[in-house]
Amino acid sequence: MPAMTMIEALRDAMDVKLSDDPSVVVFGEDVGYFGGVFRCTAGLQAKHGQTRVFDTPINESAIAGMAIGMATNGMRPCVEVQFADYVYPAYDQLTQEAARLRHRSNGQFTCPLVVRMPTGGGIFGGQTHSQSPEALFTHVAGLKTVIPSTPYDAKGLLIAAIEDPDPVIFLEPKRLYNGPFYGDHEGKSVGWDSHPAGEVPDGHYGIPIGTAEVRRNGSALTILAYGTMVYIAEAAAERTGLDAEIIDLRSLLPLDLGTIRASVEKTGRCVVVHEATRTGGFGAELIAEVQEACFWHLRSPIQRVTGWDAPYPHATEWDYFPGPDRLARALTKAMED
Repeated sequence: MPAMTMIEALRDAMDVKLSDDPSVVVFGEDVGYFGGVFRCTAGLQAKHGQTRVFDTPINESAIAGMAIGMATNGMRPCVEVQFADYVYPAYDQLTQEAARLRHRSNGQFTCPLVVRMPTGGGIFGGQTHSQSPEALFTHVAGLKTVIPSTPYDAKGLLIAAIEDPDPVIFLEPKRLYNGPFYGDHEGKSVGWDSHPAGEVPDGHYGIPIGTAEVRRNGSALTILAYGTMVYIAEAAAERTGLDAEIIDLRSLLPLDLGTIRASVEKTGRCVVVHEATRTGGFGAELIAEVQEACFWHLRSPIQRVTGWDAPYPHATEWDYFPGPDRLARALTKAMED
């Protein structure tokens, strides 16, 4: 299988669906001629034409509104919001219209819509290009929220999202676009061509939304992670020498509680890590779910490592970013209690 970056895998997924389904369209700011700010859509307009892949004004609410209108009339729009930080003007459309349409119409209408958004930090983007707003969408009934961590998953999950009959928020960790990241921002970059998950099959395949993946088997404790934090978890486990089991959630809503429960019941200890701010973050929901499902199996309090309750800084980014050292301390604490 060819090695791909996550950028190439996402582009390939859109190419596959544009080719096999005439109802699929791709649009957003600069996604057409320019190919997107991260080049995820490069070449798609030249191949599929300006009526299938096209640019829009700088107006996120209009992008979402137009996509919802198309989706209710038989099309399958896959739209890009240039950074997740820019989604807020579209939040009303996505949460009050797209998410509710199936229910308010008693099943007469559906909204097969995908909203792709680069998310997270690690690229010195500062407070307006580094946010992780996933919890704002997991709180909304009617939306699905997906975050891949590998090129293989990115393609399979995006194809599944485009084919889904309901709206999917598809968050792409921008720090992983060109390779895995283990927390050393001054170290040598690692490309996807040297990672097994960089191998991506040609053609069509899907990964069911709502299924987690065990990225590392272990028996000492369970780490629940997603996106960039999957690799931070690997680095922290290696640093501590602990036999940690790492669960890549991949899908936050629906959540694969079965895989989580099986792991925590086996290990008896759990650490949750995410890059978003702590208060009201998705980690709080994970802790509640584990506490309810696995209480009698827990041997120590669940630990949580997150971003701080502050705007994402630029100059001190690596004090905010949950790195291997912070996570390693939480792993050690989970083993001591």
